[in-house]
Amino acid sequence: MDFTVEELDRIAAALERIAPAPAEAPAFDAAEAFVWHTEPDRLVPVKKVNRVALSLLVGIDRAREILLANTLQFARGLPANNALLWGARGMGKSSLVKAVHADVRKKGEDLKIVELQREDLPSLPRLLTLLRGAATHRFLLFCDDLSFGHDDQHYKSLKAVLDGGVEGRPDNVLFYATSNRRHLMPRDMIENERSSAINPSEAVEEKVSLSDRFGLWLGFHPCSQDEYLAMIDGYCEAYGLSIAPDTLRAEAIEWQATRGARSGRVAWQFFLDLAGRQGLSLT
Repeated sequence: MDFTVEELDRIAAALERIAPAPAEAPAFDAAEAFVWHTEPDRLVPVKKVNRVALSLLVGIDRAREILLANTLQFARGLPANNALLWGARGMGKSSLVKAVHADVRKKGEDLKIVELQREDLPSLPRLLTLLRGAATHRFLLFCDDLSFGHDDQHYKSLKAVLDGGVEGRPDNVLFYATSNRRHLMPRDMIENERSSAINPSEAVEEKVSLSDRFGLWLGFHPCSQDEYLAMIDGYCEAYGLSIAPDTLRAEAIEWQATRGARSGRVAWQFFLDLAGRQGLSLT
């Protein structure tokens, strides 16, 4: 079939719309944090990162020390591991990643953090190509609340940033993820696939082995009442809020009782309520 020049031009234009041009690298010196967006691909700078100070994260001392040391190694050009922070909700997993990033920068290291959503994992190869080209900078790639469900193929894209693929992970990129699930997939899904598969040992191996590709596994567990109260004391001290200890303790315990749980998130929510009632501005 012969095409006219006009028809060829229209075909070429249609192909360009289907496969847009590679994203242009932003001015990385303009910000310390970026968010990855697709359609079209772009890195959007973040003017102010939503985070708390590392010193305010109570009850996770061991995880804090390990993650900080690992991040410092990477920022200084030394070997470091990708990290999976898993466990109880509201115990500071994502807060720890952002706080560690800030602390490393305070130590004089030029480390950038790039956040991407789980839904955008298929675009990872394009993002890695973009970051690979900025070899003078080091990037902490961060995916919050990572998990996979039935018939979810996004996990295959993640292998390229961990240790798969021909090119492998760029030397200037490290990957941190948080999840409520140790193996990144529901336990009932693992059991169902094992029980219904012809070869149970291979049925979920591909998905479960994904978590094994993280060099660091840091577990987060529900906090005790003493740890919960210590978190609130830390917030009060950091923001200069003065209240009678007995009153603070009684109100904090009543607050967690109404929520039916104790966690770092619940402690912070109680403190926000307390600060508002006391007329204390946190800005």
